[in-house]
Amino acid sequence: MDKIQRNERLAVIIKTLCDHPNKVFTLGFFSEMFGSAKSTISEDLDLLQKTFEKNNMGNICTIPGASGGVKYVPYMSEAEIQVTLEELSKELSNPERVLPGGYLYMLDIIYNPEWVNKIAMMFAGKFSKLELDCVITVETKGIPLAFATAQYLDVPLVIVRHYNEATDGASVNINYVSASAKKIQTMVLPMKSLKRNSRLLFIDDFMKGGGTSKGIIEMANQFDSEVVGIGVMIETNQPNKKLVENYYSLVTLNADLIENTIIDIKPNI
Repeated sequence: MDKIQRNERLAVIIKTLCDHPNKVFTLGFFSEMFGSAKSTISEDLDLLQKTFEKNNMGNICTIPGASGGVKYVPYMSEAEIQVTLEELSKELSNPERVLPGGYLYMLDIIYNPEWVNKIAMMFAGKFSKLELDCVITVETKGIPLAFATAQYLDVPLVIVRHYNEATDGASVNINYVSASAKKIQTMVLPMKSLKRNSRLLFIDDFMKGGGTSKGIIEMANQFDSEVVGIGVMIETNQPNKKLVENYYSLVTLNADLIENTIIDIKPNI
């Protein structure tokens, strides 16, 4: 690569880091890319770090040591989180979202890239220090949120399904009680899809009683793995006692939609 001016170099560094959040790049990687000294790259990164911090654009973190380098850690400020959750609560509180059977329509939210990225950034900011091996979710509605969160955290996504496919090979099957679906369901995870002794983050769109989260924990145990974090977009206020503890939810639904068509959703801030 021909030697380029500093402003061009900064633009390329920003693009590279922001396209790969939480991925570590060595100084040598950028030094070789630009044909510049490592000390020059270090000065560039110091400038970018101050700029990002000043404008609440996330953190550019330096990792010391022989295997260290630099990475971009996205986050939202407390003010941004508050505004986003208030907007999300308002959007979800439209009475027209109530479906027969007491369900809440939200596909337009969880399949909207703008909303998904905002929600995933909040999850990533909350769980970025957990030293995760992968994000895990259950098909199907939680997949967009989990995928975006995995991308922000630079870890793979594992999807638990409700049925076997011939191409899966040997699989682990467990049964769990889903409070939202009001029935016993099956979880299926191929043996090759999750390494033993993994640290997992479970991401889902909705939690009522916590049955799905408990099922994921039991599934993880079958792989000698641990669910170290649980993040859900919406939780219900009833039942008050969930089957799991230490979870993080963005907003709370404070109404039984079977008996009441008034939606009361509040941010958890």
